[in-house]
Amino acid sequence: MSETSQSGSSPIVKIAAVAVIIFSAVGVGMMTGIIPGASSRNAAQDAARDCPSCGVVESIKLVELKGEGSGAGAVAGGVLGAVVGNEIGAGRGKTLATVAGAAGGAYAGNEVEKNVKKSTYFRITVRMNNGGVRTITQKTDPGFKSGDSVRIENGALVRG
Repeated sequence: MSETSQSGSSPIVKIAAVAVIIFSAVGVGMMTGIIPGASSRNAAQDAARDCPSCGVVESIKLVELKGEGSGAGAVAGGVLGAVVGNEIGAGRGKTLATVAGAAGGAYAGNEVEKNVKKSTYFRITVRMNNGGVRTITQKTDPGFKSGDSVRIENGALVRG
């Protein structure tokens, strides 16, 4: 047998063991912040801590919402449809055309009123630095595009 096996382990094994212990200790120190100037935080975590109201625009969508019908459009459409329907046919056909004209006109008038009262707005989705998502709704074009850095102040977007 060789001398190294009789006296225990070889010097190379001992050096390797010490190296593993040192590297492990340094790694733990860096991750826990014990070693000054070293930290396991990354840039995104720093940004989230430094500016919790900051983020990046993910999407901007133009949303159209139909207005509510008050009934005025239905009444006006119904009257107009009845007048037009009354001009068609004779006898029972004229009565049927008047009723159908009134119903169709009422429906069409209601839809026209809803379209006249429709509103559009912009829905902006922002991925916050802390990983959350916020959605901001506003009537005017925000002037941002996807990927822009922004900050939310009093519920409104400003350049970040």
